[in-house]
Parts: sequence; C-alpha cells; structure tokens
Amino acid sequence: MAPIALLSVSDKSGLVPFAEALHLTYGYRLLSTGGTARVLEQASLPVIRVSDYTGAPEILSGRVKTLHPRIHGGILAKRGDASHGAELDRQKIDPIDLVVVNLYAFRETSAKPNVTWDQAIGDIDIGGSSMIRAAAKNHEYVTVLTSPDKYNRLLEVMARTGGRVPPELRRQLALEAFQHTATYDIEISRWMEQTVATEKAPRLEAVPLRQTLRYGENPHQKCSWYSYNDQGWGGATQLQGKELSANNLLDLDAALATVREFGYGCNEQNSCTRPSAVVVKHTNPCGVAIGEDVAIALAKALNTDHVSSFGGIVAVNSVVGAAAASELSSFFLECVVAPGFSPEAREILSAKANLRLLELHSTAIDSVRSDQVRSILGGLLVQDLDNQAITPSDWTVVSQRPPTSQERQDLEFAWQLVRHVRSNAVVVAGKGQSFGIGAGQMNRVSSARLALGAAGDRATGAVLASDGFFPFDDTVRLAARYGVTAVIHPGGSLRDVDSIKACDELDLAMLLTGRRHFLH
Repeated sequence: MAPIALLSVSDKSGLVPFAEALHLTYGYRLLSTGGTARVLEQASLPVIRVSDYTGAPEILSGRVKTLHPRIHGGILAKRGDASHGAELDRQKIDPIDLVVVNLYAFRETSAKPNVTWDQAIGDIDIGGSSMIRAAAKNHEYVTVLTSPDKYNRLLEVMARTGGRVPPELRRQLALEAFQHTATYDIEISRWMEQTVATEKAPRLEAVPLRQTLRYGENPHQKCSWYSYNDQGWGGATQLQGKELSANNLLDLDAALATVREFGYGCNEQNSCTRPSAVVVKHTNPCGVAIGEDVAIALAKALNTDHVSSFGGIVAVNSVVGAAAASELSSFFLECVVAPGFSPEAREILSAKANLRLLELHSTAIDSVRSDQVRSILGGLLVQDLDNQAITPSDWTVVSQRPPTSQERQDLEFAWQLVRHVRSNAVVVAGKGQSFGIGAGQMNRVSSARLALGAAGDRATGAVLASDGFFPFDDTVRLAARYGVTAVIHPGGSLRDVDSIKACDELDLAMLLTGRRHFLH
C-alpha cells in the first residue's frame, strides 16, 4: 500500500513542488485539509480531503477538522505491533507515514495593532499542534516537518536513500517539532500573561484637584496635589500648622510607609502592641524605634541621629499622648502624623504654631489601592507596592553559626526597616532601634560605612541589614570590625560564598531572605 503524507499548512510556500516530489517520485498519497487541499488541487495533484477520509465534515467554522481517530490512529499506530495492526484493520485506518504541518501564525496575529482577544484566540492552532506532537511522539515510524525550510532537506536525504527516511533524521525532526510546539505555547502564554496583566492593571481615572501647593520640590517649580477626600493623605485632617508643601507630603508618605511596618492604629483606641516612631529626612528614615509606649519610641527614634532629626518629619503608629507630645516639643520638627492626638497632646503642641499636625486614621489608608504610580518622561509606571508581609520562616541560615534569639529579633527589625531606605541601603540596628542608616550610595560598602560610622560604638553587638546582596565580602569584614554580630541580605550574588566564608571566619551569623528591596 502506498505511503500517506498528511499535509496541513498555513504557510503555503514551497508546498506544490514538495508535494509533487512526494507523489510523483515516491508514490505518496496526499491527504490534506481546507486551504492546503485547494492549493494542491489547483496544481492538478490528486488529493484526498480529510473530511472525505474521516467521513466527518469540518465543523465549528474549521475549529475541528483533523481531531479524529482515523487521523490520530494513523499517526500514532506502532508498525509491526500485532494488536495495533488489528485495531487499524477493524477501524479501517491506514497508517500515516509523513506529517507536514505548520501552525497558524499566532505571533504575527497577536502583534497586530488593536488585535482583539477573540482574534488572537482564533489563531491558536489546536489540530495542527496535536498532529505535530503525535507524529513527533511516534517518530520511530513517522516523519514530521514543521516548516517549508525543511522540505528540501528531507527530499535530498530521500534522494540518497531511495525514498527511505533514516531513523536518526526522524528523531532529529521530532526534536525540532517538539521545540516548535514548545515555542508556540510560550508565545501564546506570554501574550496571554501580558494581556491579562494589562486588563488587571489599574485604570487611572481622573483624580480631583485637592490643593495648589505654594511650589514643588523647589520654589521655581509649580506643583498641584490631586487626591480623593477620603483616601490616603486626602483623608488626613490637618489639626494645626503651616500649609503643607510638596516635600512635606513626600516625606510624610515615606515616614508613614515605614512606621506601618509595625502596625498602625491597630485597635479601636488607635494603639498598637508595638508602639513605634519614625523620623524621616529627605524621604529616608534617620531614626526608627519600638518602645514600651509611644513616648519611649519617640525618644529613642529622635535621639538615634540627633543632628539629622532636626527639621524632620515624624510618624507614629499610636495615639500621641501628653508624654509623647513633650518629646515632640523638645525638637524642631516640620510635621507629625499619627492615628490621633489626645486633648493634652494638642494643648502641649499648640505652643509650636508652625508645626504641622496631621491626624490620619487607618480607614483612610485601607481604602487606597495597592499599587504605586510614578511618572517618567511622557508616561507612567504602575507597580505593586513593596508591602508584602515579611516571612522569617522562609529565611535561610547560611553561616556555620546560627543567629541567637535576640539576633533574630534584631535582624527582623532591621529587615523591616531597610526596605524603606533608598538604595543602596544598609541599616545597623539592635534592641528595636536603628543605630545607623546608609542610603542612596552608588556602591554598597559606601552605604555600610555611613551606617556603621553613624552607629559608632552602638554597632557592637548590633546587626546589619542590606537591601541587596553583597557583591564582595568587604561589607561583612567592615561590619565585623565595628562589632556587628549578624547580617541579613537577599543573597543571589555569584560571590555569596565569599561573604559566607568571611562570616564563618569572623564568627558572624548570616541569614539570606531571597527577596530584594531596592527603593529608587
């Protein structure tokens, strides 16, 4: 019985001369579908249409035409297998020896401007992919071709072998076929992922103008503040003080994001189990602390870097009472934000008429969407906020010495803080208090020098956190000279082993988090 070649191609280039060679030179019967069959018929080649062969018409606007047992049985049957041969005879199925299929041009369709979801989905090839995979699986008996540039290659081999296809070529073609379908699936999945992500992306609606500010970051820059009245800073109540500036709002936002690491307005009384305070200058924390109450937290945070705290922006996560207000009144500060202020605190702070007090309830924060919008030249970047919960259980100890219980607490605190410091970021901390912060340097060890220098003697027994991996072991060795006993960073450097080796040599504990926290 003459061999069968099944041809179903979207790219018709080279099809007719290839089919002529198969039929006229090697005696193949040509089995084909739709448009491919029409092209062959126009070239006066004898063609068996798949619908005639299977006895089943093409249905669903051509979506189903080759998905039939007579097609896939013919492709997948093992030659020489008695049970397979008997099954083919019972079902009146002829073996198919050559499958020539190339797939709908999904990449080209999906790349067209304004292509719709339905149009792209319509060009996902199902029957073709199935035939290719079936033929590639059964390559011991079946040859599969997936593009016109393989036609001459096959004919040249057949010319040398009298029409036989060597098994090593069938295997190579099967590999190329699976690579072809894998690439095709990846193209579809990437398009779907991008399209779904675009559909899920926030649609930026018109936000009402809340206030025209005196100026922007500098006096020569105009600036306007747009905000919904009940969301985020639009839901804050300014209790006293001068009009807010653009820089005030940027610093307040950085301070609030940092203090929220430790909870914010955590119960109906707007108090938290971890009373915390943050002092920010130029969007970087310069003092962060946890205390038994807000007053203690404020005292520790303000005195962490007394010089930098001057003119700072403060955020606390619980109601400010009289004791906390006294701490605040002892410093020159620009702004304070809290879930609330007691009447006694309001009275104490009223003596500082220019100090901006903002009351911001957690409900106004919770109503804000969980993405971040930033402008670039001619466009916007919309990204997820870096506010995922920190999971110490996922961290890995890579040093010979594991951290002590106290070091683990300190490392967790430092890691919560470092993601709110501008990159490159390094934090030295201990006992629920920052001791030194290095921000925004062009190399990591320079940030470490700033943080360790600011910490001074307080670095002894403290821990160090880095928002990115250590590219070299210099930061670890510098930290050890200052008396740091444990470090935490994401890991992922080709030179991680050098930093780990340095920790073991110097008896430091090291944790890897597996998550980076760059902040630009």
